[in-house]
Amino acid sequence: MKEIVVKILDDNKAEKIVDIDLAGKTSIADFMVICSGRSSRQVSALADILSETVKDYDLQPKIEGKENGDWVVVDAGDFIVHIFRPEVRDFYQLEKMWGVDFNAADHTLYISA
Repeated sequence: MKEIVVKILDDNKAEKIVDIDLAGKTSIADFMVICSGRSSRQVSALADILSETVKDYDLQPKIEGKENGDWVVVDAGDFIVHIFRPEVRDFYQLEKMWGVDFNAADHTLYISA
């Protein structure tokens, strides 16, 4: 499922995509994906596209934060996706909390091992 989620986000122009394996670290999900959208509108649109697409896999994701579009969380149970506007992502730095070394200036697709 991780590859599908990352592909959906990448195909829809999400930026700085990072996936984090959570197996053995927490019971909240198997993996987490963090990415950025260029604007509030794109952040909300990415959440909608992702949510609608994973429904094809019999998942019923919950979305939080879409109204504002600064930071949207898509929770599908087995995985969680955080979609940020760049400045909000820089402020919270969730990658660091999970021990992922990610260069914030890098604009390439990054997938952790």
